[in-house]
Amino acid sequence: MFSEFAYRIFDESIHTYHVKDDVNQPFTNKYPKDDIAHLLYKKNWIDTVQWHYEDIIRDPEIDPVAALDLKRKIDKSNQNRTDLVEFIDSYFLNKYQSVQIKEGATINTESPAWAIDRLSILALKVYHMQEEVNRKDASSDHKEACFAKLQVLLDQKQDLSIAIDQLVADIEAGNKYMKVYKQMKMYNDEELNPILRGNQ
Repeated sequence: MFSEFAYRIFDESIHTYHVKDDVNQPFTNKYPKDDIAHLLYKKNWIDTVQWHYEDIIRDPEIDPVAALDLKRKIDKSNQNRTDLVEFIDSYFLNKYQSVQIKEGATINTESPAWAIDRLSILALKVYHMQEEVNRKDASSDHKEACFAKLQVLLDQKQDLSIAIDQLVADIEAGNKYMKVYKQMKMYNDEELNPILRGNQ
């Protein structure tokens, strides 16, 4: 199943990142560029680094100049994340381009890649909630509360995985069809953001 394959790649990325646990560590990708695993691994690495950016920027003692620099890194990371999702959707579009769409086929509320994006974030939530459950300096109440949250996350993982695999199977069978809309983010575009084009 594709969801199981993707989650395994995400888990590998998360564990590799946490060996050094440093947002500035170099990124390497062992998967070939023409392999979907390459895109999935890169996608989750971006998510993992941004997860930690978001932790850092919430430091109440952070230097304002450092915070501004970090905010711009987060903006760039968001753009890279969106680009990767669109590349992953292109993989599905190319893979199923010859499928005969059945009469009465329906479109899904989100593309496969955006559902996979949620699975990547969910993998991060599971990893970090498990960390909280295992924290030696945490109280028993904290660990119990986090354990309960972890069970909800694992339940959500199962449901989301089933939904992703059903969507991919429906597309493959022609029961659903894909349309991909570019996100058209306006705030990074010099022509669309009035501040960037100087019209304040």
